[in-house]
Amino acid sequence: MSTDMRRDFPADFLWGTATAAYQIEGGVNEGGRGPSIWDVYSHTPGRTLGGDTGDIACDHYHRWDSDLDELERLGVGAYRFSVSWPRILPSGRGEVNEEGLAFYERIIDGLRARGIAPILTLYHWDLPQALEEEGGWASRSTAFAFAEYARILARRFADRVHVWTTLNEPWCSAYLGYASGVHAPGRQDPAAALAAVHHLNLAHGLAARAIREEIGQEARVSVTLNLHVVRAADPASAGDRRAVEQIEALANGAFLGPMLDGAYPEVLVSMTAPHCDWSFVHEGDLEVTRARMDVLGVNYYSPVLVRACEPGAGASGADGHGNSDASPWIGADGVEFLAQPGVHTDMGWP
Repeated sequence: MSTDMRRDFPADFLWGTATAAYQIEGGVNEGGRGPSIWDVYSHTPGRTLGGDTGDIACDHYHRWDSDLDELERLGVGAYRFSVSWPRILPSGRGEVNEEGLAFYERIIDGLRARGIAPILTLYHWDLPQALEEEGGWASRSTAFAFAEYARILARRFADRVHVWTTLNEPWCSAYLGYASGVHAPGRQDPAAALAAVHHLNLAHGLAARAIREEIGQEARVSVTLNLHVVRAADPASAGDRRAVEQIEALANGAFLGPMLDGAYPEVLVSMTAPHCDWSFVHEGDLEVTRARMDVLGVNYYSPVLVRACEPGAGASGADGHGNSDASPWIGADGVEFLAQPGVHTDMGWP
């Protein structure tokens, strides 16, 4: 590599790896854990490929110590793991499960003993089923239950956590869980999905506040978003540029707007008006969502290519995020996702 192309990482840059509780832990009926929406969803016939579930997964619940040894052998400096909300609060709120707290305490202390920075994600999609039965993320009360859950973890683990990540990919939780139905809880209700967008943003802000109330302002708070790079099929086309604006509003602005600017993009509100009136945004909410953020997590997978089309002919999810029944792209029925040239993954992404 020529010297003018070289890019060095700083000496204190943390190389790490990440997991999600439901994808690795198993032990779904052990240690006092309650059911999550993914337990119910994955056990519903036809929902997952081959009927697969997370009942055993990687058996991390039993193999955690050797798994941490493997992280040490790999030489990573940081490990982002998620806590299973129903392992801490089996019903989503109320009585705390001490066995669950002790499990994550062993992981955090084990990481620190190995010189690996613990980066804790409070929510990686496994909502307690009891809260879903009360309305899930479409219900405002879930955001406040989440804040209390965050407070419990902050009180227990305090300064032992390097970074507190509130949510992982709320885009998926809201749109795939409540609009297209291809993720748990499997609902197809655009209005509920938009309410979920806001309540996830609100949950992030409330949790950040609760963490700092317990630990202090020095607590480092983060969120991880799967941000989209959206490109116009024809940059000279006003219609295609408008298509880009709509998808960027749904994918990026719906979260970056309230979290960084304290406002939702006007195009987002106008394009989704046929589905809801945004009355779920209460006075003062956007001050809460704009909590100080110390780290912005960016999950980036692939670009998407869009163009304008006749209303009703597009937004079917050619980017791998839709299905034949419903689209996650609420209000963007005049946008078409185009296949892109080159090698693709099994997800259909370049």
